[in-house]
Amino acid sequence: MIRILTVIGARPQIIKAAAISRAVRNVFPDVIQEKILHTGQHYDQNMSQVFFDELGIPQPDYNLGVGSGKHGEQTAKMIAGIEEVLLEDRFDGILLYGDTNSTLAGAVAASKLHVPIFHVEAGLRSHNMAMPEEVNRIVCDQLSSILFPPTETGMNNLREEGFFKSEARFKNGKKRLVVNSGDVMYDNSLYYCGLAKERCDIINQLELMPEGYVLATIHRDNNTDDKERLTNIFRALLDISEQDGIDVILPLHPRTKKLLPLNLYSTVYNRLLSSTRVRMIPPASFFEIIELERNARLVMTDSGGVQKESFFFERPCVILRPETEWVEIVQHGAGIIADADYNRIVEAYQQLTNKTVRFPKIFGNGRAAEQILETIRNY
Repeated sequence: MIRILTVIGARPQIIKAAAISRAVRNVFPDVIQEKILHTGQHYDQNMSQVFFDELGIPQPDYNLGVGSGKHGEQTAKMIAGIEEVLLEDRFDGILLYGDTNSTLAGAVAASKLHVPIFHVEAGLRSHNMAMPEEVNRIVCDQLSSILFPPTETGMNNLREEGFFKSEARFKNGKKRLVVNSGDVMYDNSLYYCGLAKERCDIINQLELMPEGYVLATIHRDNNTDDKERLTNIFRALLDISEQDGIDVILPLHPRTKKLLPLNLYSTVYNRLLSSTRVRMIPPASFFEIIELERNARLVMTDSGGVQKESFFFERPCVILRPETEWVEIVQHGAGIIADADYNRIVEAYQQLTNKTVRFPKIFGNGRAAEQILETIRNY
């Protein structure tokens, strides 16, 4: 029996882990045993626990309860906690997702103990070293025994960085592997879309019409912590909603909710409070966000995961960042990078709502989790 430790900590990782756990249970029950460690990086009830309940993910076997904090402090606590678990129990590998501090901590802890690292969503690059996520994903890639880029672009990034010619050797002299697995989030979107329709009534609850609203999500610290950027984004949302007569639905991340009264210019904050069009709602569950994405006219986000999901559900996307790891979305004309620039946001909205957008199948065949586990078994 191959024993794997899955490390999760942030909401997107919980969702990604669902695809792997489902494949372990349905395809590899007699071959692979999975244990789940939750670092506690996200601890809000609707940002973590509800996802385990809703997605049917096994409850974590370990919970570090780290919570929020400065990057160094938070990551150090995670490294210590993960290391203790790896020392107490024997695992054949550690499975890490994406680019959070939980990802970085798992990579550092496992590498020191010579536990093979398997990195899901390897090879993504924004080329912006000011992003903590960029640092995390690069370090994790360098320490990983198997890298699983989800797209051909990720493969090309790793090829250009020399991973295919790497002379790195790991425990027992094993070489590094790079495998284009497809995207586990595409697996999930296919699997959960039908369940969301059956179990979630948020469209009716909010009295929304399909394609009659814009979905917006804002959570990255370079947007929420910068008064100019945050004000530009919300001014654009307010003006689009008023000028186009369309509702903007904004599931409010706890970080954003806390910083709105502090970092929005007072005139814009007052407009927001009195607006009947920009509708702030509590953080959405996974099924709720699926339904909101699937039925939106357009999505505006600084989240990499939401960018992809909007593409999966064939909805155009305005990207509220200066760059994106998911360059395919932009290359195929399904997304426009507008950053936090007021004029670019408004123009991107107008462009995407006034043209036909195509959504080719570029994220695999919906069986990425099986491919990942089969590769690990063979390794």
